[in-house]
Amino acid sequence: MPDSYIIEVNSETAGIVVRGQGGYCFFASSHQFNRLEGQVFRNAREAERAARKLVNGDVKEAA
Repeated sequence: MPDSYIIEVNSETAGIVVRGQGGYCFFASSHQFNRLEGQVFRNAREAERAARKLVNGDVKEAA
């Protein structure tokens, strides 16, 4: 299983997630995704879902 993944939303790079002790830590690649910076997700798919929710305006769910 890879240790890092690039997270894309609507063909835009949202950031990367890097596997650590507690899961995958999100590192934002643009200001639009700063709200997710440093959050830890169980897997890359969860991080992608959170980034999509943020873009779609569902801020409560993404945070």
